[in-house]
Amino acid sequence: MKNRQLWLLLLLCLPFAASAQIPPYFKQLEEAIPEESDKEFQYIAFFYNHYNNSNIFPTNDFLQGQVIGRLFGQNTTTTSDSLTASFFEQRILPFFIYKPKLFDNRVTLRASFEIDYTWGDVAYGTGGNSGSAPSGDQVNLQTQNLELEYIPAPGWAINLGLQRMFDTPYNPYRTFFDDMLNSAYRLNYWGTDGVGITVRQNADYHQWKAGFFQLYENSIQRVDDVHMAEFTYQRSLGTKWHWGGSLYYVRDRSNGQGGPSILGQGLNSTLSLYNGTYRFPFGSRRYRADVAWLGTYFDYNLSQMADTWFLSGYVNYNLGRTQLQEEGTWGDGPSIGGLGANLRLGYRYGKTPNDAISTDLMFTSGDDNGISDDRYSGVMTGNTWATPGGLNVAHGGYLLFPHANVVNRYVAAVTDISNMGFGLTGGTVNLSRDFIPYKLNGKVGMATAISNVAPARGGQFMGVEGNFKVGYTLGTLMEIELHGAYLWLGDFYDSPAVNGGEDIRPVDPYTALVVFKWLMF
Repeated sequence: MKNRQLWLLLLLCLPFAASAQIPPYFKQLEEAIPEESDKEFQYIAFFYNHYNNSNIFPTNDFLQGQVIGRLFGQNTTTTSDSLTASFFEQRILPFFIYKPKLFDNRVTLRASFEIDYTWGDVAYGTGGNSGSAPSGDQVNLQTQNLELEYIPAPGWAINLGLQRMFDTPYNPYRTFFDDMLNSAYRLNYWGTDGVGITVRQNADYHQWKAGFFQLYENSIQRVDDVHMAEFTYQRSLGTKWHWGGSLYYVRDRSNGQGGPSILGQGLNSTLSLYNGTYRFPFGSRRYRADVAWLGTYFDYNLSQMADTWFLSGYVNYNLGRTQLQEEGTWGDGPSIGGLGANLRLGYRYGKTPNDAISTDLMFTSGDDNGISDDRYSGVMTGNTWATPGGLNVAHGGYLLFPHANVVNRYVAAVTDISNMGFGLTGGTVNLSRDFIPYKLNGKVGMATAISNVAPARGGQFMGVEGNFKVGYTLGTLMEIELHGAYLWLGDFYDSPAVNGGEDIRPVDPYTALVVFKWLMF
């Protein structure tokens, strides 16, 4: 009986004995990683630096520091077979996040900024995108976001202020950027920053977002503003499928006033010629515009790790009406109706998301006679009101379609999916591989497109691009990469209307980059 009591006592003591003999390094690990962070203030930053060697440059000396928009467009960019653009650029995007304990993590204030420059540009001045000449001392801090997020109840979020204006139902501050690039409309229509208010709800099987943005205020005492409203809904159809639909609406009463610098913004602004959108030839006539986008989208295996196949796509139809003022009287102007569609399909053959082959296809309707028939049948995006307002950077191209590895120079043959209103049919194919999983990776790709409408004195074939990338991970979220691309231009660029007014086809563009990037937190 005594032996049984002794064994029982030993068994009861074993758990305490085991806990008393935990190795010291396990205890240190437990102390180093608390169950919940108690920091009220957080700092995150993305540091980016690259060396660029290319034959693309602007002919206007005033645009050397910052060039955005369509290659061979109004930004005066051109190519050369004898001149080489060789430069370094640097960027840092710091994020400051404040979560006061007083509100039990239900209120978050976020501020993000941007400091960009080309090495050796200017010093002792004021203005963004510059300030790295000897002595520096440049006032160049640019406000990117300044917004407050309030969580009134679990699953709800209200964002107020200068925030991400993305065409996705996901919360851009709580979602990986790649997920937003590969879902919904992939930032092709709206992918910028804007001031407004958004309300979101995330439930077990669905989520939705409603938002209002003030694009331009102009004179506060006049009805000359630009507003945008949006509603998007997404539902989970099982563990891998998602389906959604949306409505976006822009009310433009600005008559092109406001906008970036002297370019203005809106349907008849010079901004359209920079961004590669369609410029409505209204001349000096005042206009009113109401534009809406009705769309639906889906995705399958967004993470690429729940299955070997992954898929996403959308169909989006923009429609609207305009009014023109003639001798003080408003009358009906041209109507608007254009279709955009995208399909992305891929197969992961290996262990990591980089072990994959994928294709990304794009179609946008074009207009072959402008508004001479009182109708514009091409696509419209946020690039009509911002620069850039819509991004098409998730396809793997570099020169035919724009790439995200940029600082002060964001230039490509097609920077807006409308292709100046001509529309396009094209896409990319990419093969990537992790030679050493999550350490050494590479990819080769191709891009091509035809214009759905041929410009005057030109053809429809836009060209073929070949590109490659090799990347090596130096440490946690720190990488060094080598990129290269070459674009063989097609007969589309025989037209002086699209090649900068030249009578002959421009020289084929190329680019090569050495990139260093680090996401620090």
